[in-house]
Amino acid sequence: MDTSLSLVIGVIAVGLLLGIMIGLLLRRSRADAPPAMEAPTVLVEDPSAVLPDAAVTLEDLAVWEVEVPAPATGRLHRLRSRLARSQSTLGSGLLSLLTRERVDAGTWDEVEELLLTSDLGVGPTRELLERLRAKVRVEGSQDPREVRTLLREELLAMVGPELDRTIRSSVGGRPAVVLVVGVNGTGKTTTTGKLARVLIAQDRTVLLGAADTFRAAAAEQLQTWGDRVGAPVVRGPEGADPAAVAFDAVSTAADAELDAVIIDTAGRLHTKTGLMDELGKIKRVVEKRSAVDEVLLVLDATTGQNGLTQARVFSEAVAVTGIVLTKLDGTAKGGIVVAVQRELGVPVKLAGLGEGPDDLAPFEPGDFVDALLAES
Repeated sequence: MDTSLSLVIGVIAVGLLLGIMIGLLLRRSRADAPPAMEAPTVLVEDPSAVLPDAAVTLEDLAVWEVEVPAPATGRLHRLRSRLARSQSTLGSGLLSLLTRERVDAGTWDEVEELLLTSDLGVGPTRELLERLRAKVRVEGSQDPREVRTLLREELLAMVGPELDRTIRSSVGGRPAVVLVVGVNGTGKTTTTGKLARVLIAQDRTVLLGAADTFRAAAAEQLQTWGDRVGAPVVRGPEGADPAAVAFDAVSTAADAELDAVIIDTAGRLHTKTGLMDELGKIKRVVEKRSAVDEVLLVLDATTGQNGLTQARVFSEAVAVTGIVLTKLDGTAKGGIVVAVQRELGVPVKLAGLGEGPDDLAPFEPGDFVDALLAES
């Protein structure tokens, strides 16, 4: 009996010991286990492609919400205060000089220096200087309001209010074809996306062509812009022939009977002959399918006179029809508008005035000149 009792007690003791050891092992395994992961969020470019059955609808999935761009008409007027803050050096400087009690030869030398350092260019500076001297001599007034009025008239004449700044985005019978070109770093892809918003705000149907096939990021970036406003994007694999992608984009837009197709091209240095020839090839290949209605050259306004050499070479390669000046709110040298128009003989059609999606504005000469003169 004593032997049986001892055996039972021994078994119980061993069981308790095993239970304690197992409990410790389980606690350690829980402590070493990684924390629970949240279910990953999946972004789907085309949600309808992953619907498992008719019981699930688009409303059941998290998808991009299509945005409604701000109206394009009057944007420059609404953004004028932003432009005025950066352009006020030219306007306030001219007003200060021409409202002195005594405007002499030294004053006119200062006016000339101010105009030249504002990127107006030598020819336009001399022309404006002569007209101002003649007007000031006749008027003979130092009243700031009268001088402001005089300056506004002369600057507006230099900017060219009579130029046609319309973006040809609807031609009838086929999509309008807009080619966006420029050097590296000017913001071409962003400008292409913002231009799509401008046209969609004008009730145009738009397709985007990602012909910058050298950078995968460019196509992804353009896809995001298109997703945000509901514009389809035609793109090819990285390293694909950009001319072929551009041709496919135009063909797709034509088959869908859209109003416009905007083609983003790769940035290229104007000094690289091979790349400039390739740009000409893109235009020629597209023209086998449709006429090219706009070639918009994107220039960084902060580069000033250096941008004029770029503009000249691009214009020779693809016959530029209009200028897009980006970062115009980041420079006090507003004379670049006049200089580039004189250099190419084509108008500035769009102005970039910030980082926001709707900060690309149709260029309005009157609002621009008012901003130069910091007129509220």
